[in-house]
Amino acid sequence: MNAVPASGPFFHRTGEAGHGDQRFCFFHAAATTRDGARDGARDGAKDGAPLPPRGCVLAVHAFAEEMNKTRAAAAEGARALAAAGFAVLQIDLGGCGDSAGAFEDATWSGWLEDLADAWSWLQLHCPGPRWLWGLRLGALLADQFAIACVPPADGLLLWQPVVNGAQHLGQFLRLKTVNGLLRDVGGTAAPTAASTPVARVAQPSPRADLAAGRSIEVAGYRLTPVLADAIEAARLGAREPADARPAPRVRWFEVSSQAAPAITPVAAKVVERWKAAGSDVAVVHVAGSAFWQTLEIERCPALVDATVEALCP
Repeated sequence: MNAVPASGPFFHRTGEAGHGDQRFCFFHAAATTRDGARDGARDGAKDGAPLPPRGCVLAVHAFAEEMNKTRAAAAEGARALAAAGFAVLQIDLGGCGDSAGAFEDATWSGWLEDLADAWSWLQLHCPGPRWLWGLRLGALLADQFAIACVPPADGLLLWQPVVNGAQHLGQFLRLKTVNGLLRDVGGTAAPTAASTPVARVAQPSPRADLAAGRSIEVAGYRLTPVLADAIEAARLGAREPADARPAPRVRWFEVSSQAAPAITPVAAKVVERWKAAGSDVAVVHVAGSAFWQTLEIERCPALVDATVEALCP
């Protein structure tokens, strides 16, 4: 086990023998003493008392613009987990954020390889139980990675997880249609034959373009058919191979402004499958806004507090 590095940003080379592309990472070293404001105050320990390491966490970010919307909340969550004794590694996957590569070159399999490299880095530097922390579509990616990762994940931490990749892709593709309509309404130029309602209906849909093997531009992101197909096929809790088991522990967090929040029936079936397979699953609802899609960048302190409390009972 190498010495634990100091907190801060760094670039990690992916690929065999470290000759691949660079991936931007931010490491949050686990605190070694209790912070009375967050950890010590809950269990009665004095501020400054020694804090044993609790394990490590690999964060898997959200997709496309949701990644940008959730950066602040994810960073706050990572800092809070580190203060509670967890080492946390955040990585920008290939073609995303500050990592090398263009978004149009990104693939689902390439992202899984990035996670494998990051997972190995954590194994080299950080002891203790290992958690995969997935946010939105990152939860689907983390769940798939957990099937065969070495060493196995001890837990899945899910923030507002996407359950059905096809549904999430459909929501993303609708941005293209909405943006096109807004341009037509807000434009000052006279309408052309191609911009009339009849012509727009006659034009291929985004899904038709993808099915025909053509990449499309959606909200500034160049989406390829290869990546779209992988997202569409992804399902939370769909375990392959047949003998794959879920993580021993799953902590699922849902954010809602409703008075009596509940997960969807489809999500409930995933939870039931995991429990039937022997996994310790807890679904936690916290009050807050949908920070992954709000116009302004928002945080969710209640989600952060609930996460630390669930992982540090």
